[in-house]
Amino acid sequence: MEAVRAGVWGVGVWGEKHARVYSSVPEASFVGVYDQSPERAKAVAAQYGGRAFETPEALLAECEAVSVATPTVAHRDATERALAAGCHVLVEKPMAVTVADCDAMIAAAAAAKRTLQVGQVERFNPALLAAKPFVKRPKFIEGHRMAAFQPRSLDIDVVGDLMIHDIDAVLYLTGRTPSQISAVGVAVLSGNEDIANARLEFEDGCVANLTASRVSVERLRRIRFFQQDAYVSVDLFDKSGEAFVIKDPGSFKPGQADPFALLAGIERTKLDVPAGEPLTFELQAFLRSLRGAGEGAASARAGRDALFVAEEVREAMRRRALQWAGR
Repeated sequence: MEAVRAGVWGVGVWGEKHARVYSSVPEASFVGVYDQSPERAKAVAAQYGGRAFETPEALLAECEAVSVATPTVAHRDATERALAAGCHVLVEKPMAVTVADCDAMIAAAAAAKRTLQVGQVERFNPALLAAKPFVKRPKFIEGHRMAAFQPRSLDIDVVGDLMIHDIDAVLYLTGRTPSQISAVGVAVLSGNEDIANARLEFEDGCVANLTASRVSVERLRRIRFFQQDAYVSVDLFDKSGEAFVIKDPGSFKPGQADPFALLAGIERTKLDVPAGEPLTFELQAFLRSLRGAGEGAASARAGRDALFVAEEVREAMRRRALQWAGR
């Protein structure tokens, strides 16, 4: 496959990772980077190769594809400029500040006849990939995503910063969008909510309970699926997991047989998790899709859907805050 000329717009903590991957995978010919800080751009280019461009336009003129890893507030502007310059774009999550911005970006991609995908990288977590075949019509989903406080991404709340990963995973694995949402959030160290819990309810009765914190003393990324005939537990941080599956669901009747006999009818399987880095898998999929080889990363529509649910979670948090205030 012919390598794609790729660059990165915005090389903060996460954008630097994009530069590292592009410089190391055969699917990419790494062109270089642009950042508002010339010193930062030069440092990243010196480490991974490519050029440090003085303007976004200079970078875009040399690229077929670009990762947009600017602060979220700049995603729409950078994406539209990159598309207008003829580049395919992978924009980091969350896709934009508002759903209206997402719609404008999708329209810009259609007008430019270019591919727009979104960096919902958890889709490419090897543990989630290994769990996917076991997840079938879950009844209850529980997700916990905890991280220590970091002085970055403070322009958005914890829903857009962390929870959106699990929102996207739930939408992706269930193939559905929630019909009812309730949520609570609290600002602790920043001007936006740093801890949040959301309950997503679906028309088929499935419930997803998601908790996210960026002021935790422990690091945790775990999601569990409870089904009629199986329980699947995935550790996204350690990239491991287990599935407990009833061998013969038709004969499994709790309360009507010896509990120990029923227990013997449950098969415990350690997930066969492939080695590899989620971001590398994601960017390789993005690049291959530009050459007609595979579906790529999350679609722009999927990025929009995840942000739509995130906005609904924020609205539910606002309603809860008004309750606290007695309004």
